[in-house]
Amino acid sequence: MKDLKLAILGYGDAGRAYGSLLNNKEAEIRDKYGVAIKVTAIATGSHGTLIDPDGIDLHNVEEELANRGEKLDQAGLYVAQNANYDALLELTPLNIFTGQPAINHIKAAFGRGKHAITANKGPIAWAFRELREMSVEGGCQFYYETTVMDGTPIFNLVSDTLKMCNVTAIDGILNSTTNYLLEELAKGVPYDEAMEEGRRRGFVETDPSMDVEGWDAAAKLTALMNVLMDAGITPDKIIRKGIDGISADEIAEAAENGKVIKLLCNGKFDGGTATGTVMPALLDRTELLATISGTSSAVSISTDLMGKVTIVEHDPEIEQTAYGVFSDTLRLIEGICQIK
Repeated sequence: MKDLKLAILGYGDAGRAYGSLLNNKEAEIRDKYGVAIKVTAIATGSHGTLIDPDGIDLHNVEEELANRGEKLDQAGLYVAQNANYDALLELTPLNIFTGQPAINHIKAAFGRGKHAITANKGPIAWAFRELREMSVEGGCQFYYETTVMDGTPIFNLVSDTLKMCNVTAIDGILNSTTNYLLEELAKGVPYDEAMEEGRRRGFVETDPSMDVEGWDAAAKLTALMNVLMDAGITPDKIIRKGIDGISADEIAEAAENGKVIKLLCNGKFDGGTATGTVMPALLDRTELLATISGTSSAVSISTDLMGKVTIVEHDPEIEQTAYGVFSDTLRLIEGICQIK
């Protein structure tokens, strides 16, 4: 039986859901792969850090953090640089304007010859080429499925099933908060009331500005373009306009004309230059993206050989985010088994 030692940076809702999934699938992973997963470090921003080479009991993380969690400066970087692990899981909150400190966490792992999985889109949006090169040079596996649309297999879809296809364009609805808000406003629900209901249900942030101003969608589009098109761009290069300037009258007028307003993302190469836009757009009700409702998301990938392929994620919960990290963990195991 081989041990796979994990260090987890960030243990919020997604981290806890991932821990629960590991607990539920532990025996199955052992039986199928002959691998025992052992979490040897967990770093949190506010509840301290646990480091235990013998493994942390994921059934009692909160209690363990309360009893023996250490308060460390730059805890994530400390763990990445010093803990005993085989793979680093970067689950810390996004800094949408720099991608740090998550980028440095992953660099530290690769510098030690360790594998990395990230659910944080910042490193993919701001430093993908550099991190990819570091992983290749160090013989490290690097996975990031959860960075866009949770566990929906977008990156895996292209790499595993659209072989030799060149991605020529990306279109989609990538921010669930704005999609939900626009739909509620179209029903006549006041903005503040729709926002409060979204907060109650857990998918609208206390400060929703990164969503309504289009920054979150821009970061996701950048990640898609960097991975699928090797665009080498950053979120600040995306032409961006959010939904904060859209009035109820505009939404009502669109409805009267058989149209809906959606916050659309588009990425392509224009004259050899990668260009990305995040903009509100009027869509006929009959168009596929016009039918994406609630907190659902969708992305259409245009290719030279397979034409356009669209994948939809319907009303995700935190379990879908956890599954994205879990599926990357399985890919890591499979890669290690093949290498060995």
